[in-house]
Amino acid sequence: MNKFDPIKLTAYESDFAMWAAEQGALLREGRLDRLDLENLAEEIESLGISNKRQIESRMAILLMHLLKWRYQPEFRCGSWRSTLLEQRARIGRVTRDSPSLRDYPAEILQSEYEIARTKASMETTVFLDLFPEACPYTINQVLDPDFLPDEI
Repeated sequence: MNKFDPIKLTAYESDFAMWAAEQGALLREGRLDRLDLENLAEEIESLGISNKRQIESRMAILLMHLLKWRYQPEFRCGSWRSTLLEQRARIGRVTRDSPSLRDYPAEILQSEYEIARTKASMETTVFLDLFPEACPYTINQVLDPDFLPDEI
């Protein structure tokens, strides 16, 4: 349990870590009248947004590595395979922990592919026009831990 002065609470703006600890302690003690409701509500809402942003970031990395795997077979390495495994596992973990986000990877597939396509071109010797404009993989393929695209 967090120790704090119940009379003089820490301001949200002055020390976020202490503020969060105090808010948690107040919740556990049922002292709802002392809660910083506006900032607490904002922080709780931001948790869901954070999960979405995490999925978006991981999808872009995953898609970029799938493109690199397919279009630069001569550079394939264990670290690319490891990245594919990690991004898929972490997306899976977020969607298991937040089932309401289960369909989110499919919803953002094309928009994240566009980012991945640009980044893959920048990180490789492959011209942007050589990558398909639309994502060439289904969401099931993208998230399948065993899927690796064939060489072109």
